[in-house]
Amino acid sequence: MRVNLAAAILLRFMKKQSYLTQRLATAHPFFFALYACVAAFVAYACMYGFRKPFTAAAYSGYTLWGIDYKIVLVSAQVFGYALSKFIGIRFISGMSPERRAVNLLSLIGVAQLGLLGFGITPFPYNAIWLFVNGLPLGMIFGLVFGYLEGRRSTELLAAALSVNFIISSGFVKSVGKNLLNSGVSEWWMPFTAGLYFIPFLLLSVWMLEMLPPPSEEDKLARTERKKMTSADRKALWRKYQTGFLFFTIGYLMLTIIRDVRDNFAVEIWSQLGYAGQPAILTTAELPVAALTLIGLSLLSLIKDNFKAFWINHVLCLAGAALLVVSTYLFQIELISPIIWMVLSGFGLFLPYVIFNGVMFDRFLAAFREPGNVGFLIYVADAIGYLGAVMVLLWRNFGFAQVSWLNFYQNLCYIGMGLFALTILFAWVYFAQKQKGLPEQRQ
Repeated sequence: MRVNLAAAILLRFMKKQSYLTQRLATAHPFFFALYACVAAFVAYACMYGFRKPFTAAAYSGYTLWGIDYKIVLVSAQVFGYALSKFIGIRFISGMSPERRAVNLLSLIGVAQLGLLGFGITPFPYNAIWLFVNGLPLGMIFGLVFGYLEGRRSTELLAAALSVNFIISSGFVKSVGKNLLNSGVSEWWMPFTAGLYFIPFLLLSVWMLEMLPPPSEEDKLARTERKKMTSADRKALWRKYQTGFLFFTIGYLMLTIIRDVRDNFAVEIWSQLGYAGQPAILTTAELPVAALTLIGLSLLSLIKDNFKAFWINHVLCLAGAALLVVSTYLFQIELISPIIWMVLSGFGLFLPYVIFNGVMFDRFLAAFREPGNVGFLIYVADAIGYLGAVMVLLWRNFGFAQVSWLNFYQNLCYIGMGLFALTILFAWVYFAQKQKGLPEQRQ
């Protein structure tokens, strides 16, 4: 009797799921995009709730092997995150849609167990648990983006997902700071923060599961997306390897700058004179998120995939210029710290968000290549996060006396200069590739 009752409840629930999916498939594009944006944004924001709160703590007075313990913890997590990206090259690109939800929730569960171990295990052995925490989290973006790619509104959906890089990291650090201020210890604060995000994670993943697959019109406009075999990945890379190499080096620069700004935001803001104001970690990033979201959302109005692909290159170069110029203006005291952080944040995150799906989505659509964005994102991400670990260690042993503020400013000049060069080289390379296409594919 109980089995029959459970089966009846499950059947009724599945019918509701099917009904919602059907309604979304026929909904007005605005309402579909709104639903998908909210679901994707909340799901990925919850991932930050398991990844970033620990960076709100200073762990001052602790060192390991002569290295500041916060750098040890950040490096341990980022190394796990980077390794996750290498695993994700195969895991994400070969993922079947019906396995996304269970894998996503399982990976988050492992990450939360890592934070539990971090709280239980004494210093300095608890650092290993942040490696465990970072290892599964690196694959969450690809799983969430898999629900969004290959649609006519992918730019809008990707922008909504990617503003998490800007807002959510600051928000969860504010949560972490408030927990510390309420008396939770530095060791237990990350696990405690994660508990708050579990209900929202479950709801948002369920919402993502209700999304219908890309329509025939989507497939016609952006090419059909499919899981990739090892042979598929090798063939695509070999065909465009020079251009992909330029993109990967450029993304490496973006990741290094963004990771320093993100992981040491508390220290940078303190050195700017805003110590003891945890809200600044979130409020200062809201204009950055709004500007990025508006800019990228407008790209979804461009139907011509090649035109959108080249405009993405222009926006990347404009972002690099804005970051460098605003940093210089701040150093000569023509703009305030908050204005600088907003302008430099927009200059950084505009190209960073473009490379987290939008650029590669338009590439596949423009060149009519089969496959999925996950493969290309994870190749770039794997190299990017590995480089971020190397820079943190380089800073600790070579420039430990340099403040995080000055270190970040120097990275803005050097990293964005190199990024701009790689984008110019990539532009020339892919323009030549376009000329070699049959006329009907251009």
